[in-house]
Amino acid sequence: MTTVWVERDAQGVRGLSVSGHAGYAAKGHDIVCAAASVLITTCVNALESVAGIRPLVEQSADTARIRVSLPQSLALDREHDARIVLRTVLRGYEDIAAAYPDHLRIL
Repeated sequence: MTTVWVERDAQGVRGLSVSGHAGYAAKGHDIVCAAASVLITTCVNALESVAGIRPLVEQSADTARIRVSLPQSLALDREHDARIVLRTVLRGYEDIAAAYPDHLRIL
């Protein structure tokens, strides 16, 4: 199962961490894993290209885990845009979890 952890602070979503294999289909054919991977990659790309920030990114191939979070001390306009990106990506994960509840969960 793929698990998405949501990191929150007083202003809302501050980061997302995704790990595990969904187990929906064989490696290379798993649409749930593919969707989860595309969303977290899009999150990093959008934080950089849309919000204009360099997010904190941690990856582990061993555990199939990627963590993306906001750096401290962002300008208000960049933080606003970054949080919109994070909420949008979270919405995508919520849609996947609703469609494939046995393969992706959000904590």
